[in-house]
Amino acid sequence: MSDNIQLNAEPRADSGKGASRRLRRSGLVPAVVYGGDSGPRSISLVHNKFNHELENEAIYTQLIDLNIGQESEEVILRDLQRHPFKNRILHADFFRIDKKKPIHVVVPIHAVNTEECIGVRSDGGMLTQVATEIEVICLPKNLPEYLEVDVAELHLGETLHLSELKMPEGVEIVALTYGEDHDSGVISVVKTRVEEIISDEAPEALDEEAEGEAEGDEGSTEPSEGGEEASKGASEE
Repeated sequence: MSDNIQLNAEPRADSGKGASRRLRRSGLVPAVVYGGDSGPRSISLVHNKFNHELENEAIYTQLIDLNIGQESEEVILRDLQRHPFKNRILHADFFRIDKKKPIHVVVPIHAVNTEECIGVRSDGGMLTQVATEIEVICLPKNLPEYLEVDVAELHLGETLHLSELKMPEGVEIVALTYGEDHDSGVISVVKTRVEEIISDEAPEALDEEAEGEAEGDEGSTEPSEGGEEASKGASEE
């Protein structure tokens, strides 16, 4: 058996909004398969089984054997429509793949060795992951399930960029094909909120203390009114 994810579906002849609503009321998910040399194909999947499969992160990035009746097509999950507030799948799009042609896929980014991160463990910083997924291009056989980012040696104030990620063989980051200006940050070690507050307040406290000392010095150098009068009287005598 293939290492691909297995999904079972059934062909459907009806199309349109009315047909899709009837399918959903019957516990099915309307879907379409497109791409390659063949035309679009309307199918349906059992909602609860499909929804359960979607709990596996790999289904969003890995190749799928879509078993439609007695036939099978190798696809990737291209798009998914969910109900805005119910745990329901409304529609799915599957894209046929050609093993000889590169494909564009968005894959998740997993940070590893977070507990060993120098910037957190020794410098007291906090990890902030800016990008949780990136678009890559590769042949279907090289498609990664996810990308790992090792943050063990990341110090406070440092950022790992797309160009610094270790990519599997044959996999390229799409953003970097547009030039260095698109080499965005992925994960950083930043100051914690408490440190920011302390560092912001400290200069103000020092300024207030300095102002207080200056006022005290000015007060000690000014002669009193009585002293001035006494001095005048002594000089007149």
